[in-house]
Amino acid sequence: MELNFTKMHGLGNDFVVIDAISQTVTLSCEQIRYLADRHRGIGCDQLLLVEASQHPDIDFRYRIFNADGSEVEQCGNGARCFARFVSERGLTNKSTILVETHSGVITLYLVEGNKVKVNMGKPQFSPASLPFNPVTPAIGNSYYLELDGKKLVFTPVSMGNPHIVIHVADINTTPIAQWGGWLESHAAFPQRVNVGFMQVIDRQHIQLRVFERGAGETQACGTGACAAAVAGIEQGLLDTMVEVQLSGGKLDIMWQGKEVYMIGSASFVFDGYITL
Repeated sequence: MELNFTKMHGLGNDFVVIDAISQTVTLSCEQIRYLADRHRGIGCDQLLLVEASQHPDIDFRYRIFNADGSEVEQCGNGARCFARFVSERGLTNKSTILVETHSGVITLYLVEGNKVKVNMGKPQFSPASLPFNPVTPAIGNSYYLELDGKKLVFTPVSMGNPHIVIHVADINTTPIAQWGGWLESHAAFPQRVNVGFMQVIDRQHIQLRVFERGAGETQACGTGACAAAVAGIEQGLLDTMVEVQLSGGKLDIMWQGKEVYMIGSASFVFDGYITL
């Protein structure tokens, strides 16, 4: 099977994007892992499949697969790349695009330059929305788990996919890989979880690093940025418009109690084909 693909990234969170409308695509988990392999394949954090929607009032459907082959519900950086891909590849001439994902329908808006605005939907704080099985009583909307005698306090937030947000004093000295790896696969999260580490700079700015399930720490995570901003706003630490500084760049997040909006860039890297 020969596949045409496009390599893209959103702030360094990189994707292999495959048009499954113009070509027939059937991929196994093993093949996805091969495509994502940075040494033997193309290399990516996630693979995106662009598909036709089965609903007449929705423009597209897209599926998201982590580098380990697992399918996930949502990806904010991927959504922005998706919007630019379908527009610049001539699959649509719309500037407002409705897209069906595993977690529901999202709306994408093409704005100036290479930026895309995404309506990410309403965040959910209930443990069941992740899902998360608490082993300790709630402290407001926060919980904790113990690692080596240390209480890791976090806020669970579902952005259509599961996140927890940990407020840290210094993001550069936090053991991201150790804590993230332990929490991602903790038994309290039966479908695993994305782990965000947030340092508040001031009421309009945070720094964030995200350990993503099935991918490890990535340079950027759109849904993670939304979850972190929402957690900080809900706790009274942040204003309703927040600039999130990630390793790969900046995202603007706005939340006024209803839908979360994200604005950021999406970039093309190269096109190619590969034989599986």
